[in-house]
Amino acid sequence: MADIETPNPTTLIATMGERARAAARTLAGLSAGAKSRGLIEAAHALRAASAEIIAANARDMARGRDKGLSSAMLDRLQLDEARIAAVADAVEAVAGLRDPVGAVIDETQRPNGMVLRRVRVPIGVIGIIYESRPNVTADAAALCVKSGNAAILRGGSEAIESNRAIHKALAAGLEKGGLPADAVQLVPTTDRAAVGAMLKADGLIDMIVPRGGKSLVARVQAEARVPVLAHLDGINHIFVHASADPEMAETLVVNAKMRRTGICGAMETLLIDKAYPKAADLMKALAAAGCDLRGDEAARAIDPALEAATPEDWDTEYLEAIASVAMVDGVDGALAHITAHSSGHTDAIIAADEAVAEKFLAAVDSAIVMWNASTQFADGGEFGLGAEIGIATGRLHARGPVALEGLTTYKWIVRGTGQARP
Repeated sequence: MADIETPNPTTLIATMGERARAAARTLAGLSAGAKSRGLIEAAHALRAASAEIIAANARDMARGRDKGLSSAMLDRLQLDEARIAAVADAVEAVAGLRDPVGAVIDETQRPNGMVLRRVRVPIGVIGIIYESRPNVTADAAALCVKSGNAAILRGGSEAIESNRAIHKALAAGLEKGGLPADAVQLVPTTDRAAVGAMLKADGLIDMIVPRGGKSLVARVQAEARVPVLAHLDGINHIFVHASADPEMAETLVVNAKMRRTGICGAMETLLIDKAYPKAADLMKALAAAGCDLRGDEAARAIDPALEAATPEDWDTEYLEAIASVAMVDGVDGALAHITAHSSGHTDAIIAADEAVAEKFLAAVDSAIVMWNASTQFADGGEFGLGAEIGIATGRLHARGPVALEGLTTYKWIVRGTGQARP
């Protein structure tokens, strides 16, 4: 694989940023129908380019095998006709979503007669830095375009050929549909310096979205001079209160951990009220489902089969069939543990006592807080938002699943009849 000949990374990103900003100004003035038509043409172009994309992906796959990529990484990388069709379907699905741009958030009339509106508008230029999955090239592009934003995409080196082929089809389809080709640009080099240039492109890129492993997100958050929309860890807790229905508790705890252990919404720590009568059953149910458990002294006193938890366990996102277990003194004990160890992603309580549940929901300061539901629902599709660009755990702009609305900001529109301030 050879990089397309490119200039200095800082110069490259500056040029791409200027072109993206011009495209963003065009997109901001387009109707929802115009954006949707462009995306539908992009989906058609993806299907038409299926053979070319598969050939490019085969080169990435061969190189990945030579480099010793894991079977899981190769599976995320691989594309075939069915997967490309699914990618195109996803782009069409985004085209059909409700356009948030122009929506009126609220409206008030001042005593002097001025009418004030807050109206949703695009953010502008969004940089997306991602790894492994070439489908992100299409997914992220579609979400940005539908919300009126231009996108600068920087995929991982392991998928460079696939990303280039997907981007080529997308750009051709968007242009055929009447949208600016520069609405979606792909960084043409695998030089890591290009990532650094994106992170420092304040004034050219308005927001960075990292999608990848912990090391990538950590680097982005540490180096960015541009606002970042991301989460670093998904250290998610479920607290089983003494009032919890045992059958419900067992079902939800096993589902939250074991349905898909590698997603950011998986439970990593189980907190059990010391007054809950069926703690042993919960631990046995997890173990029977194939989960390795690491417990504190109180948990191991109930089930000696548990491995002793270390201090690091309470701050670990396992993303595999491992969970830590702690016995706590009621809801206050659970809140203390979550305050000390939660990553602010998703935390849940299982309880029949409504007052206890409401206290938990109010006190836990995470992006998503749940009552009597599996943390595996921490997903934009499950929230009815459609496709998502990621999960955000910060306290500004957007929190939790970020979909089209999260890719907009707002402006104030003031309509007067000649008012002058006294």
